[in-house]
Amino acid sequence: MANRPIILGIVGDSAAGKTTLTRGIGQILGEDQVTAICTDDYHRYDRQQRKDMGISALHPDCNYLDIIEQHLQLLREGKPILKPIYNHTTGMFDPPEYIKPTKFVIVEGLLGYSTAIARNCYDVMVYLAPPEEIRATWKIKRDTRKRGYTEEQVLDQLKAREPDSEAFIRPQRQWADVIVSFYPPAEGNGGKDDLLLDVKLVLRPTIPHPDFTHILDDTGNHLGDAIRLVLDRDMGKPVDVLEIDGQATQEQVQELERILCGEVPYLGQFCSLEGNDEIGKLVGTTGETLQSYPLALTQLFITYHMLKADKVAAQLAA
Repeated sequence: MANRPIILGIVGDSAAGKTTLTRGIGQILGEDQVTAICTDDYHRYDRQQRKDMGISALHPDCNYLDIIEQHLQLLREGKPILKPIYNHTTGMFDPPEYIKPTKFVIVEGLLGYSTAIARNCYDVMVYLAPPEEIRATWKIKRDTRKRGYTEEQVLDQLKAREPDSEAFIRPQRQWADVIVSFYPPAEGNGGKDDLLLDVKLVLRPTIPHPDFTHILDDTGNHLGDAIRLVLDRDMGKPVDVLEIDGQATQEQVQELERILCGEVPYLGQFCSLEGNDEIGKLVGTTGETLQSYPLALTQLFITYHMLKADKVAAQLAA
């Protein structure tokens, strides 16, 4: 199909950072070019019903996975959908929304890779895997500030959901092309905000990644120790791992950007952190705006793969 939408999947547990990453990629590509879909909208039961039934939102039986499959297939064909809306504030459902896909579609949520039919609809699949203690902190902050929960209620929910996280969410990691893990620096961040974290990108060989080896090799490089490419194993299989420290300088980050831009020339319009200062922006715990270069590079790296997939799709359609 000519000019079909490119579909990116972003899957991870509750409060793993899916919406933050989705929003950042949308800012890079242009919000008019990106349609964002949340699979949490496909819950089968509202909050009170789940409580009465003793089922969590993470369980497949609590979600219309068949409708997710149907809608993904329609979106991939460039066709509109009537998407349900789950209101996280009220815990109930709002009227559905008519969605017409744009050039890029980002599908984020808990169970996006649960079925083979759904997985076959994605061009790029990302899984977010922060350390559990970090995710718990993020969830407490989000749910107490935005969803009306107490800290004790959030901790109780995390404990109750853990069996479903282990059984249904984390196994989806195996299907991802890229696994993103933000984590605290080993020696702290010099008093900076705790949102300025390091990042580890596991690069699975399921899709072709940029070649970083000519500047990131074992013999040393001018980027220093802040950006590293290492060999590792993930789920028993060999992978490349790109590690970016929170203290990486703008010059080091821009050097890595140039590699991305060199492989996909039309990515260049998005690649300058100096020219696009919205990339990698975070709101700190006291409300100030922070610049995270690891986040910026993660956003650009995933954008690179979306544009690469679009280029390949155009060549196949020609």
